[in-house]
Amino acid sequence: MEPIILASSSLRRQEYFKLMGLPFSVLPAKFDESASTQKDPEKLTRELAVKKVEYAIEEMKNRLPKWICGADTVIATEEKIFGKPKTREDAAVMLKDLSGKQHRAVSSVAFFRGHDKKIDCRSAACTVTFAKLSNAEIDWYLDTNEWQGVAGAYRIQGLASCFISKIEGSASTVVGLPLREFYVMLRDNGYDYGA
Repeated sequence: MEPIILASSSLRRQEYFKLMGLPFSVLPAKFDESASTQKDPEKLTRELAVKKVEYAIEEMKNRLPKWICGADTVIATEEKIFGKPKTREDAAVMLKDLSGKQHRAVSSVAFFRGHDKKIDCRSAACTVTFAKLSNAEIDWYLDTNEWQGVAGAYRIQGLASCFISKIEGSASTVVGLPLREFYVMLRDNGYDYGA
């Protein structure tokens, strides 16, 4: 298999690439993700996933790779879009807002094919229901530091799974790389993977 540039610093996405046996190297995109004014979760994640790929293209323009992948995830309620919390206090507010409610996790994946310089971008969403959290539970979770660097201030594959009463859709969407969509995307774009 040919190597893929992963334009993301997410350890979770890297773990999925390893799980899939994909050869990759990491080139984290460096730009202010909070600068976007987009209010629609799917449009926002698509915009940011494509920007990550474009960042890698610009950084590597003199030795452009054949494949580049960028992805982005947000957590959204009817009223708000939750990105990554900057402080413990931000994380506490997010968890209180999600407590006892249903929310959507939206992930988009952008995939660049070097042979024709096209970017394919696809999205997936799932619905997550949180149990009602006490202040003590929120403080306990914040003490784990799992909230750092993740949309919505929680990691579904970590201790936050103790708070989730229901998931409708793929949990990999919440983690940050919707595996079904990504698998199909690889095949549709001519990457030699799977059957």
